[in-house]
Amino acid sequence: MDFTDSLNDTENNTSFVTQNMSNPDAIKYVAYSSVFMPTVFGIICLLGTAGNIVVIVTVFKKSKFRCRSSVPDIFIVNLSVVDLLFLLGMPLLIHQLLGNGVWRFGESLCTIITALDSNSQFTSTYILTAMTLDRYLATVYPLASARFRTPAVAVRVICLVWLLSFLSITPVWMYARLIPLPGGVLGCGIRLPRPETDIYWYTLYQFFLAFAVPFAIISVAYRRILLRMSSSEALTTQRSARRKTKRVTRIAITICLVFFCCWAPFYVLQLVQLALEQPTLPFYYAYRFVISLGYANSCLNPFIYIVLCESFRRRLIVSVRPVDEEPRSPARGRRQHSSGNHPQLLHLVSVTGR
Repeated sequence: MDFTDSLNDTENNTSFVTQNMSNPDAIKYVAYSSVFMPTVFGIICLLGTAGNIVVIVTVFKKSKFRCRSSVPDIFIVNLSVVDLLFLLGMPLLIHQLLGNGVWRFGESLCTIITALDSNSQFTSTYILTAMTLDRYLATVYPLASARFRTPAVAVRVICLVWLLSFLSITPVWMYARLIPLPGGVLGCGIRLPRPETDIYWYTLYQFFLAFAVPFAIISVAYRRILLRMSSSEALTTQRSARRKTKRVTRIAITICLVFFCCWAPFYVLQLVQLALEQPTLPFYYAYRFVISLGYANSCLNPFIYIVLCESFRRRLIVSVRPVDEEPRSPARGRRQHSSGNHPQLLHLVSVTGR
């Protein structure tokens, strides 16, 4: 996706700077790439790692207290795991930036880190699509879909999502390798067999499979959800259930909109790049910026949960209480479970409406 993707950004940028070293703009770009960008990536890495670990720990502590996992828990934890796996490899990418594109960790790690990079795009998109479809079933066909919307089915869906993602990044497994750079050093990237033509199909392949098709499905599903919520049939439902539906839908839509805002600029520039014979310096600046924007998505979801989901804030407080206070939580959870018709309101983020 980033400078380790099919654009061979590392190689191109190094060549550009080498050929224009006397140009003050090129020198500024070196500072931008080797100072500013590593700083931004470092902040994203720290915030994202901490935030996603908090989400995972909070969910597992909640599951321990209640002795079961919910459908939203399964989706949310896997989304955090995907982001966390990529973020844990980000220090190596930062090191490459600091070294002006030089990769010092061998070809095996080059392939693994590039795969984690691509996997974060595909798996995150697929999980969001699965969450949206589950939310669609919960809202439009609440009774008919109840028997299918279970944790066991959610686990199977997640396994399928990971398998599809693994297959989707097959080009990465095949072509991620060390790339010779000017000066006799090596960078890390994807070198396609015939770059002149393969760059087009790979860019379009990535655009449609990791962004356009999933987001079209998400958009259609949420349109149906909003129409259902505004229908007369939905307005006649119980007031508490209606409030819950609005709250759940707001969180789910926010997650998807943030994902779109973070990744759409990157894919737009990917397509624009296909029409450029020689990218300009402003294009390189913009490209680096949208890479950072896409990476920022890996650290934003935990903050969305904290801001929009009261139940998550409640569970977060419980998860950080001293050990001697924890035994009271299950009893409190059972009292709430028995006193209301909707125990699912205590879920981490009821994205699926369960």
